[in-house]
Amino acid sequence: MMVTYMKMNETHVETVDTDKNIENVIQTNEKYFTCDICSEKFSQKLLYTKHFHTHTKGKSYSCDVCGKGFSRKDHINTHYQTHTNEKLFSCDVCGKIFSQRGNLNRHYQTHTKEKPFSCDVCCKSYSRQDELKVHYRTHANEKLYSCDVCHKHFSQKSNLNVHYRTHTNEKPYSCNVCHKDFSQKSHLNVHFRTHTNEKPYTCDICHKYFSDKSHLNVHFRTHTKEKPFSCDVCGKNYSRKDELKLHYRTHTNEKPYSCDVCQKHFSRKSLLNVHYGIHSNEKPYSCDVCHKKFSQRGNLNVHFRTHTNEKPFSCEVCGKKYSHKVDLKKHNRIHTNKESYSSGVCSK
Repeated sequence: MMVTYMKMNETHVETVDTDKNIENVIQTNEKYFTCDICSEKFSQKLLYTKHFHTHTKGKSYSCDVCGKGFSRKDHINTHYQTHTNEKLFSCDVCGKIFSQRGNLNRHYQTHTKEKPFSCDVCCKSYSRQDELKVHYRTHANEKLYSCDVCHKHFSQKSNLNVHYRTHTNEKPYSCNVCHKDFSQKSHLNVHFRTHTNEKPYTCDICHKYFSDKSHLNVHFRTHTKEKPFSCDVCGKNYSRKDELKLHYRTHTNEKPYSCDVCQKHFSRKSLLNVHYGIHSNEKPYSCDVCHKKFSQRGNLNVHFRTHTNEKPFSCEVCGKKYSHKVDLKKHNRIHTNKESYSSGVCSK
């Protein structure tokens, strides 16, 4: 803005640019904090200090207990609470105490079941933003963490840490009842329910209870008939991954379990345990009717049908029933031989 005015005690008129004059006054009076590295100016010392750390990665505050460095004073104050075990924030639902308000807020969502962070790819929801960030790697197939022993890759550092114990055989989690050790805390939690008999997972269809969610998932497939695990050799499907793994050995002829008496090898540990009965002559299974003893439960079940006259195996062609599966297989040859003969006659 141009303003014309007359200076007192003078005979001439002077025109002054007041906008520029005001700007000059502001620049003259205002104090700036200038960065020595990039020359950027800041009007507040706090803003300048935070900016300066972006160049130096400076950690001006050091913990005098463990020596860990921090760039901000509020961060070191929060860190000190890990040494003093000071817990200022308490959950008003369950009374659990936390050293940081952020941890209390995250814990509180376990009561409210609130999951405000949602994946925009599959719509799965999470209670914490860092959990969502880790989940995104499953879509991107991003695996940032690598095992330096076998070079297997993982999307989460925690999964790498758990995996690494397969090399070190470390089992840091111990049951305080029977002192059995586990490599994962989740395995200890599941095991502990064998002592408490806690079964928190219920089947919606038959209302059967389970101590482990994975056991419920496997059981649920008995209702849905779902078999998500498929053999890439013969295409046979299974409801459980461990069943597929055992089946796969029929193709590879792998027999990892060996008898230490006769060195006979087996594809399943259960078969090895049954085999041991031959050497020990142990027969732990007894018939309630005639008291005959058996080394295998399966043999006892087959024997018990001689008392009940149960015939659970039925021919799909003629409906004839048998108490033994092997007898049904023999019977089925009657039908298959007829078909082969019929086909041979027609082809002549």
